[in-house]
Amino acid sequence: MRRSLALAGALSLLLALSAACTGDRAEAPGGAAESGPASLPEADGLLRTAADELRSVRSARFAVTTDGSATLLDIRSAEGVITAEGEAEGTARLSQAGEPLRLSFVVKGESLYVNGLTDGWQRLPLSVAATIYDPSALLSADRGIANLVATASGSTEARESVDGVPAYRIRGTLPGAALSTLAPGVDGDVVGTLWIGVDRPLLHRVTFPVPGGSGTVTVTFSDYDAPVTIRTPR
Repeated sequence: MRRSLALAGALSLLLALSAACTGDRAEAPGGAAESGPASLPEADGLLRTAADELRSVRSARFAVTTDGSATLLDIRSAEGVITAEGEAEGTARLSQAGEPLRLSFVVKGESLYVNGLTDGWQRLPLSVAATIYDPSALLSADRGIANLVATASGSTEARESVDGVPAYRIRGTLPGAALSTLAPGVDGDVVGTLWIGVDRPLLHRVTFPVPGGSGTVTVTFSDYDAPVTIRTPR
């Protein structure tokens, strides 16, 4: 049973979401904010521009963190890289029946490789993973973070840095239909926060509460379009 639950978590850890992340937080509003709402661009325009830019992205690094009681299929944190072709690699930390579990994963071709459930790498058909979570969704032009940004709505609150990158902070509604593709188990609209880059309009961070929980999920994206080579584990 424990292995079955852990496998479910492993198959779902490629979300990113939340993207899509480290546990670093953006500077507190009011401290690092560089300008007030009156001088900030409108959120609708920022989100539309960011959605168009995200559809051209070929790779990204993501990290997912949770706090409070929030989890996504028992995932406490995850980080790695993913490509627009749906290939990915990284690690995840899960909590199963109160026991910590650390997994490594690789998605290559039509296979998912997981290390941490047994001794050595375990190979599974990618079609099995897709029944729980489709890893190609994250950078999909139609279903991924581009779609999430395109369908979000809200208002621009501040300009501040995310891991040293100047960004606009937008607070608003994240539609459940778009978010559920990236965060399994989230099926209703939630109020969250997005950070869109100033120099290049890309999503650098998104935070949102998990319905029914008392915590939040944070997904951070970085190293957009950096060269990525993912190899089959041996």
